[in-house]
Amino acid sequence: MTMTLYHNPRCMKSREALELIRSKGIEPVIREYLKDPPDAATLGSVLKKLGIPPRALLRTKELPYKALHLSDQSLADQVLIEAMVTHPILIERPILIGLDAAVIGRPPERVLSIL
Repeated sequence: MTMTLYHNPRCMKSREALELIRSKGIEPVIREYLKDPPDAATLGSVLKKLGIPPRALLRTKELPYKALHLSDQSLADQVLIEAMVTHPILIERPILIGLDAAVIGRPPERVLSIL
């Protein structure tokens, strides 16, 4: 089974999740989403697999979150998705994506739930 890890190699939690996945004999496709951000359709698919709304995937302490006033609860989901596409630093990480499911690896051990 092919799995994809939305990964930031500078993030300790992301590196820990990758190590856990590899410890189970799985080598995921690594997507450094800061260098290769998903488009809106792909991000929508990831959100569907995660079973969460776009707001739940936002990193609220990042500068673009504040600058774009993304805390405004009246913003439509598509606006939040476009913000994450344009500013991928807003996407929570790591995300392990399988065929039918995905999980945010915070804490990193959560990735084990879909292996």
